[in-house]
Amino acid sequence: MQGRDPKRKIFLIATEESGDRLGSALMKVLRQRLGDGVQFVGVGGRTMARQGLETLFPIEELSIVGFAAVVQQLPKILRLIRETAEAVTEAAPDALVIIDSPDFTHRVARRVRARNPAIPIVDYVSPQLWAWRPGRARTMLGYVDHVLGLLPFEPEEYRKLGGPPCSYVGHPLIEQLPSLRPNAEEQERRDGEPPVLLVLPGSRRSEIRHHLDVFGATLGRLQTDGRAFELMLPTMPHLESAIREGIANWPVKPQIVVGENEKRAAFRIARAALAKSGTVTLELALSGIPMVTAYRVGAIEAFILRRAIRVSSVILANLVIGKDVIPEFLQDDCTPEKLAPALSELLTDSPLRRQQVEAFTQLDTIMSTGNKSPSVLAADIVLATMRKGRRAS
Repeated sequence: MQGRDPKRKIFLIATEESGDRLGSALMKVLRQRLGDGVQFVGVGGRTMARQGLETLFPIEELSIVGFAAVVQQLPKILRLIRETAEAVTEAAPDALVIIDSPDFTHRVARRVRARNPAIPIVDYVSPQLWAWRPGRARTMLGYVDHVLGLLPFEPEEYRKLGGPPCSYVGHPLIEQLPSLRPNAEEQERRDGEPPVLLVLPGSRRSEIRHHLDVFGATLGRLQTDGRAFELMLPTMPHLESAIREGIANWPVKPQIVVGENEKRAAFRIARAALAKSGTVTLELALSGIPMVTAYRVGAIEAFILRRAIRVSSVILANLVIGKDVIPEFLQDDCTPEKLAPALSELLTDSPLRRQQVEAFTQLDTIMSTGNKSPSVLAADIVLATMRKGRRAS
């Protein structure tokens, strides 16, 4: 019987805030299932700490973005990979759960598998191998026992590419739909005049640096063309000063809203958005907000990505819907001259706007996980993988 089992030890590694939130929700369900019979160790942030995790090091040490920054910090990154793998091996947990951040977590997992093949390894959040470097799927077969996919098309991709078993557990956003969708009063404001326009330049300093100038010029052009709108820019507390500095010369000044709750409140009244491509496109789509998306990176990253990308769109919402309904303006196409007319269209009852709104209504069905939440489905698979590992050992 489960109650007679010795205490289970689960090692979790999350190095970004989004992974920290996923890890925390997973830990909460695992504690509900195992009670006092579970011990959590590993690497995580504040929300995982609240669920009882003592982290090996602050995850802020790995908030490194861009190839140049990674090269500069390489000795430190390699040391943390080595130390984390050693800590896992020494702990000899019943399972290792690596959460997103594949450049770090997968290197740890490979070392752990080489040193102790008996430790089951679950990868929570698939790398974007459906977009680039598909050969990673077969490589992962050597050190990952199960992948927990956030996107409904990922299990089929792993089957086609010959990777480890992958199960769709659902995106955490589907648990947050009530906070994304307007009530009657908010819907009235969404439909009212002037329309609320969101601008979302990114959640990392490097992204903000690449997008703020072109976004500001786009909004200036929109205003010069006679388009009326109320501009809102949601951001997080640690980025507020960078945002305020970056918009100092914008011809149109946005209302800056800070924090997750304030962001969601802005989403519920917005008519349209100009957004950097990424997870936020799925968040906007689930909120029913038509958007124009853009993305710029440094010259080195652009050179590499142009040769590596193997999908027709880099927009998550397009990939989930299975149709390119959201326009994307990447790199050289990311200009005010191209962004402003597309954005202007979304502020009227245009065919482009109607096409997006209609497509977004399909998302609830496409992304459904039935009557179980993503964290519950994820916990079920972690526990099943642990049981298989114990039988095998």
